[in-house]
Amino acid sequence: MIKRTKIVATLSVQRCTEELVRSLFKAGMNIVRINSAHASLENAAEIIRMVRSVSNSIPVMLDTKGPEIRVTRMDDAYPDGIRFAAGDRVKVRGTSVKTDIPSTREVIYMNVEHIVRDVPAGATMLIADGEMELHVEQKSAEELVCRVMRDCTLRSRKSVNVPNVSIDLPSVTEKDRMYIEWATENGVDFIAHSFVRSARDVEAVQAILDSRNSGIKIISKIENQEGIDNIDEIIEASYGIMVARGDLGVELPAEIIPITQRMIVDKCIAAKRPVIIATQMLYSMVGSPRPTRAEVSDVASAIYERVDAVMLSDETASGAYPVESVETMARIAKAIERDEAYSTPFIDIHMVSVNHEITAQIARSAVRASTNLPIRAILLDTLTGRTGRYIAAFRPTTIVIAVCYTLQAQRLLGLSYGVMPILRSKSKEDSYHFLGDAMEFINQRYQELKDEDMVVAIGGSFGAVRGASYIEIATIGDIKRRNEERRAQLK
Repeated sequence: MIKRTKIVATLSVQRCTEELVRSLFKAGMNIVRINSAHASLENAAEIIRMVRSVSNSIPVMLDTKGPEIRVTRMDDAYPDGIRFAAGDRVKVRGTSVKTDIPSTREVIYMNVEHIVRDVPAGATMLIADGEMELHVEQKSAEELVCRVMRDCTLRSRKSVNVPNVSIDLPSVTEKDRMYIEWATENGVDFIAHSFVRSARDVEAVQAILDSRNSGIKIISKIENQEGIDNIDEIIEASYGIMVARGDLGVELPAEIIPITQRMIVDKCIAAKRPVIIATQMLYSMVGSPRPTRAEVSDVASAIYERVDAVMLSDETASGAYPVESVETMARIAKAIERDEAYSTPFIDIHMVSVNHEITAQIARSAVRASTNLPIRAILLDTLTGRTGRYIAAFRPTTIVIAVCYTLQAQRLLGLSYGVMPILRSKSKEDSYHFLGDAMEFINQRYQELKDEDMVVAIGGSFGAVRGASYIEIATIGDIKRRNEERRAQLK
């Protein structure tokens, strides 16, 4: 059975070997993620080298660290962190990244110079995913006076969230720029940009890519309330979206996270954008060979929502059971995808611009045909991957084989729901061969197609650059006979 939901697995250089990558790929991993927050450029290059030694078709996604607020390092007088009790008062001040003034028991410094300007009295500041909670009681031009809300220990470089407050942060940090520029020369397919708050942040990354003539696609990570508030413009500006529930879970009440996740997924599907659900999906498998029932339900819920991909982080980057984690996620996906409640494509869903795009209209017609007729597969060829992505948006339950003319298109479609992308070995000129390529792939990998079996073929009459212009429904036998006739004509 084909697994339609894709799996993103995070790799770290400490354990990335050719053997591990091959095992993860075999277990069901579709995309490799590299987290720049924990990988140097040399580390990232080594991971990509290992991935390419296994398969040139595996997409690589690079996470940027993104613009974020952090406390500075603790003063040397506090090697084990600073202990605070509920009710304690502490001052908060800003400092530049370069200055990096150490924090003390009296003053906590944060790496944003204008933090005091942007945070109002009455606000709540959450440090280390909410382990430390500060209530801002007073504000002056130089500092915030805060009350500690619970017993806690503050340690160096911990993250800071300020719910419902907009902090003026750069769209791209200098470190982000360095990694993005590196990515354009080292075979990266997706940039997952952290803490995206508006379309402006996406455009800043795109400007760097455009300046280097790069085809890398941007996945916007939604991690704060501001990103949710601007979700429509972010979706429009992005290739895809990642719902990063870690920081999002700090800023939002826990019970609101599932509602927000579902809202973002629905909007992405309607806009024909790939959507990924991330953060602690099988976190107990970092140290255990079996997931909890709650984790299985979490993964299952995301798959029932028809997301394009689910993601593993520590489970595969540093956990004791990386292959088992991917295998578990793949089994959950296949089990849910067999469920009858899951078996209806989104044919009549309201799609953004679907009535004004030929490719989208053809994609919907192909998926509709696959539900009304005994269609065994949807076959298409694509230059950029757009047709395959549009097919995926309607969430077909039929096998979809996308014959790609470029390696980039093949890798991009590695993220799209239910699409099996293959790279065409033959030249673009004899385009009718793509159907033969697709049928041969199905016969080798999944099932033997019989002459009486029916398929839907999507093609273009005006060249690959112009995109799809027709659909054709035919039996395998008819396609074989036509291909043989065309071959004879060419001789």
